[in-house]
Amino acid sequence: MSKELLGALSALEEEKGIKKEVVIEALEAALVSAYKRNYGQAQNVEVSFDDKKGEMHVYSVKTVVDDVTDDQLQVSLDQALEINKGYELGDEIKFEVTPKNFGRIAAQTAKQVIMQRVREAERENVFDEFSKYEDELVTGTVERQDTRFVYVNLGKVEAVMGSKDQMPNEVYRPQDRIKVYVTKVENATKGPQVFVSRTATGMLKRLFEQEVPEIYDGTVEIVSIAREAGDRAKVAVRSNNSDIDPVGTAVGPRGQRVQTIVNELHGENMDIVEWDEDDASYIANSLNPAEVIDVIFDDDNERACTVIVPDYQLSLAIGKKGQNARLAAKLTGFKIDIKSETEAKEFFANKEAASDDTATDSDEGTDQADQPDDSTDVDESAQDESAVNPNPDDSDDSTND
Repeated sequence: MSKELLGALSALEEEKGIKKEVVIEALEAALVSAYKRNYGQAQNVEVSFDDKKGEMHVYSVKTVVDDVTDDQLQVSLDQALEINKGYELGDEIKFEVTPKNFGRIAAQTAKQVIMQRVREAERENVFDEFSKYEDELVTGTVERQDTRFVYVNLGKVEAVMGSKDQMPNEVYRPQDRIKVYVTKVENATKGPQVFVSRTATGMLKRLFEQEVPEIYDGTVEIVSIAREAGDRAKVAVRSNNSDIDPVGTAVGPRGQRVQTIVNELHGENMDIVEWDEDDASYIANSLNPAEVIDVIFDDDNERACTVIVPDYQLSLAIGKKGQNARLAAKLTGFKIDIKSETEAKEFFANKEAASDDTATDSDEGTDQADQPDDSTDVDESAQDESAVNPNPDDSDDSTND
């Protein structure tokens, strides 16, 4: 037993990186519990392990007192002095109480402790390893699927992909090799839990870094991503080198780079637009492929604007079910109200007329301040005309079509 145990401790330290001292400490604590459980002893006991011989000894620890009230926990001063003349009141003396058959119990306990420590060490190693891969792209194999998750084998751990992280245009079958984005790693009680996704915007960014060396080394930078996974995405890029076209670099020769990403995402369309520090230009770029005539910012809301497009390009600017406008708003962070050229002329003409009428009614109200019988009718008329002030949220009816 002693040689086997010492060999096992040495192997653990070399192969699993578990320090011998840590296992011995856990073993001693487990043996104390085993002794009390098997021998019905509740007294204060200690277990000492000799790491050179591999032997274990159980000691009952007693305190030196004048008057003994519990002989399992206390020893008289006279008895203590018979053992050693140097003992004083309050000292603790260890008496060996190792049972004859304690070796069998110790062997079973040691096995359990070692196995537990091995499991804990493996969990910690896996957690430490995959914590480094958080927010990174990894490749795994689909194992199975249920109503909640798709389970992906990453080698040392089984990751889970929730329904919101699964692409709506994909079917996952056992043994499929897929790339996934690690969103979170938790050290749960049952072991490390790794959460992965294929819908996260971070996955799209990592795919571009893999396919475009200039993005990986920082020459071209991804500023913002707006994505409706499985259908369409917009990516805003800028160049940190004036000689490099960011959009052309990301798209690649004949669109090869971006096409590789589209294929990986099973047909998710990509719009690569150039970021601009001028908000109006950036908003116009974000509505690509639609042509933009003008961008007018809202005086009352600095993050809202009205975009004017040619009449024949209104539906293109809005997109199917409002998708192009919606993605552009997510990409830029602006609330975008899209109007055709004709709608814009009518809207601003009505707004200007309403403003003029309000000003006129205000002047008339001032002139008739001394005529109380007529002033009420004039004020009510002014209120009715000034109410023509459309809410930007309601102005773009076609966006909701």
